[in-house]
Amino acid sequence: MAAAASPLNETKLNAFMNQAVMDMGAAMHAALVIIGDKLGLYKAMAGAGPMTAKQLAAKTKTNERYVREWLNANAASGYLTYDAGSKTYTLPPEQAFALAVDDSPAFLPGAFQIIGAIMRDEPVITDAFRTGRGVGWHEHDTELFQGTERFFRPNYAANLISQWIPSLTGVEAKLKSGIRVADVGCGHGSSTILMAKAFPNSTFVGFDYHPASIEWAAKTAKEAGLGDRISFEIATAKTYPGKGYGFVTFFDCLHDMGDPAGAAKHVRSSLAAGGSWMIVEPFANDNVEDNLNPVGRIFYSASTMLCTPASCSQEVGLALGAQAGETRLREVVTEGGFKTFRRAAQTPFNLVFEARA
Repeated sequence: MAAAASPLNETKLNAFMNQAVMDMGAAMHAALVIIGDKLGLYKAMAGAGPMTAKQLAAKTKTNERYVREWLNANAASGYLTYDAGSKTYTLPPEQAFALAVDDSPAFLPGAFQIIGAIMRDEPVITDAFRTGRGVGWHEHDTELFQGTERFFRPNYAANLISQWIPSLTGVEAKLKSGIRVADVGCGHGSSTILMAKAFPNSTFVGFDYHPASIEWAAKTAKEAGLGDRISFEIATAKTYPGKGYGFVTFFDCLHDMGDPAGAAKHVRSSLAAGGSWMIVEPFANDNVEDNLNPVGRIFYSASTMLCTPASCSQEVGLALGAQAGETRLREVVTEGGFKTFRRAAQTPFNLVFEARA
């Protein structure tokens, strides 16, 4: 005979239901952020002061009725303020900084673009739960690739040149003098291009296995006038060509790899004597219980939908996940033959490591 169910704690149930209602609102609102970004609604409101729905619709050449409903939803979410007397809406400067300024370190629409892509990919990931098969990066909704670049670029722009590279042993001086650099898993090439702009005496090669991303990166570099010092090639972390690199970088990608220790071994073989490897990873503590917080919630969710399936689609399929933590990362890096591994810098969202042979 089945045991009687434990009596429900009504206070705890109500607290959970309140949390769930907040989550439902946030999930529904994600689509509205994407719409506001694509149609330029936030940009049109930035610095413009109070606006009516009619004024915003006219300024953005959109439909007034749709815009009014969008404005009300944003006001209910706290993204805008609403004045009942004048029936106007205002985008506060803090929200504008996060929603309408592309190069702001707090720029958020790229993250919502990722969320939209993940939701469209849900059936594929649900099937992977049943079968255990991997889902490669290239198999995802194409909005994911642009969203990822738009989400990570502002953070890299704010920290890479000013903080992360200076935290490494002698690397900044070498880059200023001139060395060869490999940026592995470069995606759309934001990190590669930032470094090439900052260090004109060095040459850079961005590698990624995803052809569409490499094509995008090459086009962006050419438009930036960096074609003589930067190139992009299709290659994996275990097969990228070249030797004697003074500096190798991995941005938010080591944990996605099926064989990260194998990748570490290849990095070591490609470095020049005295060369350094910089590994940027999502911020994570070693223990699960220490990651059960708002940042960990985002990263575990992204890892379930993106990072773990990506690793499982490759050979070995170690599936470190986006919350691997420093101890586990140290293990795979030293397994690849590196003798020195240290945390060089960190932000609330990133850990930056230096590995040297």
